Amino acid sequence: MNLSSFDRRQFLRALAVGGGVAATVGGMPSPAHAAIPKPKWQEAIDRGLEWLSSKQSSRGQWNTTVYPTAMAALAGTALIASGSTTTQGPYARQIARAADFLISKSRGNGLIGDPQTDSRYTYGHGFAMLFLSQVLGEEGLLDRREELVDVLSRAVQFSGNAQTAAGGWGYVSAKEGNDFDEGSTTITQVQGLRGCRNAGIPVSSEVIEKAKDYIYRCKNPDGGISYSSRQTGSSRPAITAAALAALYNAGDYDSEHVPEMLAYSKESLHDIGQAGQSFGHWHYTYLYYSQVVYRQGDELWFPFRDRLYDRISAEQQADGSWDGQIHPVYVTACNLTMLQIDRGFLPIYQR
Repeated sequence: MNLSSFDRRQFLRALAVGGGVAATVGGMPSPAHAAIPKPKWQEAIDRGLEWLSSKQSSRGQWNTTVYPTAMAALAGTALIASGSTTTQGPYARQIARAADFLISKSRGNGLIGDPQTDSRYTYGHGFAMLFLSQVLGEEGLLDRREELVDVLSRAVQFSGNAQTAAGGWGYVSAKEGNDFDEGSTTITQVQGLRGCRNAGIPVSSEVIEKAKDYIYRCKNPDGGISYSSRQTGSSRPAITAAALAALYNAGDYDSEHVPEMLAYSKESLHDIGQAGQSFGHWHYTYLYYSQVVYRQGDELWFPFRDRLYDRISAEQQADGSWDGQIHPVYVTACNLTMLQIDRGFLPIYQR
């Protein structure tokens, strides 16, 4: 087969839904387990995407009272995971609007967000870098690409300047936050920076190395990662899973620390644990742990995927959304990203 004449997204969709193209290209049949997604999963995805897209405003944002930048980026990312781009697919208009909104939030110093209305703006900044970097990879219009490159280049510089002396990030920049750092915001920066680098935006290797060292500095003897470099000793399953996903994005698969972190995460989270194991942040936890398991290969991924997807689909509301901590837009976006992770449309999550 001549793949140069075969639409990339059609190819990836074929891989995701049937395995037929994979069998043709690789000469090996896809595992039967992978080829038969449950209809209820697809129904949950379809209903969730429709609900999410219907809640977007004409300005491209989702009218939430909290974290508007982060919500737009997470929701846009979930829509891209379905296979749509800014120019193709049923959610092209919504993705393009989300990109417009986030571009409009870019400030002169590179921050994507509004520090006047968002007390934890590094979350939105990191998620926005991730979303816009995925958009850039599919953007065909030259002037639009140039605009995205400019916004992302300045965003990368802002992240570097906002990094703390310890190598992490806090809810705000190091200067504004008295050099405070914590794990979850650090992960959003690392993934966002990796997305930018994958899209061709220069990213300082020094910034990434400092972030990796930060994660290892926060590791406890049990293999888990602490909430902050200032509060070591108590491991957090959620942050450990997120840190592993970020390390994989940074290309660090072989560190001596990774097996211990993976073992801790599997023991704590692999049985689809209750909220107590994730400190109340179940959807955040499994958004990242699903990335970790998916990268381990199909033998581990398929049985875990079945349990995860069954639980997510069973918890869907009648209107197609999911409810939970922070906001339904946040929970729905997280769940849709998990449900679509093995479709392969988002480069940042690919194996």
